[in-house]
Amino acid sequence: MKKLKAVTAVVLGASGRGKLYGDYSLEHPEDLLIVGIAEPVPLRREMYGDKYHVPVENRLATWEEMLARPKFADAVIIATPDHLHYAPCMKALELGYDILLEKPIAQTEEECRKLVDYARQTGKIVGLTHVLRYSPYFLMLKEMVDSKKIGDLVSIQHFEPVDHVHMSHSYVRGSWRDSKASTPLVLAKSSHDLDILHWIVGKPCKKVVAFGDLTHFKAANAPQGAPQRCTDGCPVEADCPFSALKIYYRDRTWLYVFDLPEDPDKQGDVILENLKNGNYGKCVYHCNNNQPDHYTMLLEFDGGVTVNFSIEAFTSYSGRRTRIMGTRGDIVGDMEQFVHTDFASGKSVTYDAHAMDALNYEGVGHGGGDTGMIRDWIEAVRKQDSSLMSTPLEDSLESHLMAFAAERSRAKDKIVYLRPLKHYLGL
Repeated sequence: MKKLKAVTAVVLGASGRGKLYGDYSLEHPEDLLIVGIAEPVPLRREMYGDKYHVPVENRLATWEEMLARPKFADAVIIATPDHLHYAPCMKALELGYDILLEKPIAQTEEECRKLVDYARQTGKIVGLTHVLRYSPYFLMLKEMVDSKKIGDLVSIQHFEPVDHVHMSHSYVRGSWRDSKASTPLVLAKSSHDLDILHWIVGKPCKKVVAFGDLTHFKAANAPQGAPQRCTDGCPVEADCPFSALKIYYRDRTWLYVFDLPEDPDKQGDVILENLKNGNYGKCVYHCNNNQPDHYTMLLEFDGGVTVNFSIEAFTSYSGRRTRIMGTRGDIVGDMEQFVHTDFASGKSVTYDAHAMDALNYEGVGHGGGDTGMIRDWIEAVRKQDSSLMSTPLEDSLESHLMAFAAERSRAKDKIVYLRPLKHYLGL
């Protein structure tokens, strides 16, 4: 059998997800080679370039510079901030690249529709990183529903506990704190969940109603005497669960956002400098953030299946929780395992997601989904066959339409009705 050559790729963005794909190329150079990097932060650009052996001439500051060049790789991996998905993706398609695109597709419904339509016109492979479809946990839930192990599907309750620290890190202090500059919480955090719900139900969503607000992380709730930064002598810092000094300096968690020296003994001073000058050192009550810290959606799909989906900031834990109800059984799970109970026999069986696919759980995120997603995308590019991916771009658009509908519902306090997907694509 002829050995397939490695896919060559240019990465736009050298932060968390960009590093994930770089690490995969080191572990599997026979499958993926990173040959270019565009990153505006010089330190990140050089660290990334050195680690993944990117030629010096292919280390550029901006995506515009990179895509001003003639096509010199098989694919472009877009791991830029949310507001920099649409323009580079459209340009990469124009140049003839296949693409791996971080979710969300784009910032607005109109941009999402235009991008999906253009991708269809070019015929290029575009994979969206809806990695939960590759998680052994959700794969088994999908199989249980499709095989009628619970009879006919009636309803789902799905819950995403963000975790209070994660919320403060990403959606209060972090890159997604401003829904207009990035994307709304329901899209930025939970397009994964909406995609999974659409995938499991297997039918289009007909209508959506949503509620939610920013309740806690605002100036009115700041403790008396709290300064703008946790490093400025806050009188309650020692007891604050959202203290930047506690999270980043003392506990040394969520450090992927900082460009740190590899020597742990030298990291402390760099962390403190970041907290004194950057967004991650700000008091959570003084961050000019606007993302809701609690969010609830009710959805109805074709055939009458109903879904209750909630996003909650104020939890001590993370990891999605799911309850699926059918006419002959139900399922209760927490992304690590689930219990299926058959009504007729009364028998309950526990399924352990780690045991289902131990390989995919080694050193990867999203419940084991990252590795499977990357592998399928590489094969789709090699064979020029988008059907090899579990997340075709047009199908991914459904979750985005649901999210935008939810935001309209929340803003206008009304039920929003969705039309068939072909309407949004002008078919």
